[in-house]
Amino acid sequence: MSLISTLARLEAVESGRAQPLATVRHRHLSARPMVLVPLTTAGEAGAPLGALVGTDPEEPRLLVVAQPRDRDLRFAFLADLAEAVLPYVDGFGDEVEAAEKSETDPETGKKIKVEVELCADAPQLIVPSRAGIEYVRLLGRSMRFRRTAEQDPQTPYPAPPRVPLLGRWLTHFGERARVPGSSLLLSATDLLNRHWATGQSSLEDQHLGALLAWIDAPDGESGAEAALRAELGRDRDGQLLCPPAGPATDPAFDNRVLAPAIERYDRARLELAAAEDGEAADERLAELHRAEREIRRLLLAQMKPTWDAVWRSVELLRGLPAGARVADRWTRDRWSFTGHRDRVRAGEPPQPRRDDAVTAAQKLAARETAQAQLEAQEALDDPLVLAGRRLSGEAFVAEVVEVTMAWSESKRPSPRPLLTVRTDDLPHLAERAKVFRSLDGKPQTAEFVRGEEDGSLVLRVLDRMGRAKDPAEGSVPEKGERIAWTLFEHDQRGGPKLPDPEETPWTHGGPPHADTAETPDPVTSEDLL
Repeated sequence: MSLISTLARLEAVESGRAQPLATVRHRHLSARPMVLVPLTTAGEAGAPLGALVGTDPEEPRLLVVAQPRDRDLRFAFLADLAEAVLPYVDGFGDEVEAAEKSETDPETGKKIKVEVELCADAPQLIVPSRAGIEYVRLLGRSMRFRRTAEQDPQTPYPAPPRVPLLGRWLTHFGERARVPGSSLLLSATDLLNRHWATGQSSLEDQHLGALLAWIDAPDGESGAEAALRAELGRDRDGQLLCPPAGPATDPAFDNRVLAPAIERYDRARLELAAAEDGEAADERLAELHRAEREIRRLLLAQMKPTWDAVWRSVELLRGLPAGARVADRWTRDRWSFTGHRDRVRAGEPPQPRRDDAVTAAQKLAARETAQAQLEAQEALDDPLVLAGRRLSGEAFVAEVVEVTMAWSESKRPSPRPLLTVRTDDLPHLAERAKVFRSLDGKPQTAEFVRGEEDGSLVLRVLDRMGRAKDPAEGSVPEKGERIAWTLFEHDQRGGPKLPDPEETPWTHGGPPHADTAETPDPVTSEDLL
């Protein structure tokens, strides 16, 4: 935790209100995101209980599994979920724009520019909490290898037609959520925690109701009081006033409310199966429908407050202007979405259960690079984030007090102007350390030369001044200009080149077996998904 974050938390405790950690929004928010509020059965991590899903805050779609241990009902739930999610995802696949991409020429081995399609926008899925992201990943893993009756007529429990496709997309969303700065799959709690600091612990910040209580507390009440009521407040029946944001449910709700309702549903099903004539069957069927409606009512009451809280979070975040480099990160998400769309349309098999050595190393390197890029871009976009880096000695803001023109001593002299700057910060500058500033969106490098007796610093500008002997206009800072310099690079360099998967050494498992298709897990009597 940075010093700025610590100070913000202390101020939140003192004031009773959450304090801002950012002056701009550091994540992309779609104009029409899809919100998913899932619930799972207690003690059965893979058994869905219900969900609210949709893109309209006023019209959520309620999906319910009246008996979570019934395989047919679970498959019907997943089919309904696919019916709700896939049209939204597919709606972004056909609107494209032309873009250039670097590819390796197979004949020459050189990088060349080729024109390809890039989706103009991409879908965005928002869940209440970090646990919701893990649940999306679990659903994807459990569905993408399912076989349909069309794919395998002999499969004992065929999945509905579009369930495996939904699994592939949810897996992609889940994998993309592990990339720092990605916005394809977001959790409301992580979004709020990135932009506001509360006076409670990081664990308590994962409670969406308590988090919103600090950020948007009612008039006349402190955030701590509102958060305590959101966490522990119960009605006269012992039920939480602010139900959990899922996917786990409250034990009091499970034991006192949900379990009796499911028992009534099971009893109605047994009585319907035992009906001996049409009149009795009609009565039992009506009773079954009443029991199912009661379960739907109970689950809707549990999920609707969370649904409203997620949309309230989106509304609060939209009140912040987007950071200048947020669009660049969203473009990378669009490339990711376009690539997966192409793989699906090409009929490629689903993502493997376990990545081969080269793919795993590539993903790890890409995430490390994305993390460094995200930290640098947030500091460049946001003065409040930059202040944290200044306090740690990783950046400084300085005023230019003198500019002395100088040139290199090479055969073709290049401009190397010396800047004398004055700063109140205490940067950790080593001898000949490189510092960077943003010039027209690109990093310009300078070198630390020396420190003067009066505390000022002398920097030598090294690049982005054009090819002529005299520097290009605007490329050299002017006297009196205040500039933010960083000791960290703005653009991260790629790591070492990895071999092709076919050249994986035997020490890392050897080349992957592309001719061996992954099969679904064997079905057992305890199978849930």
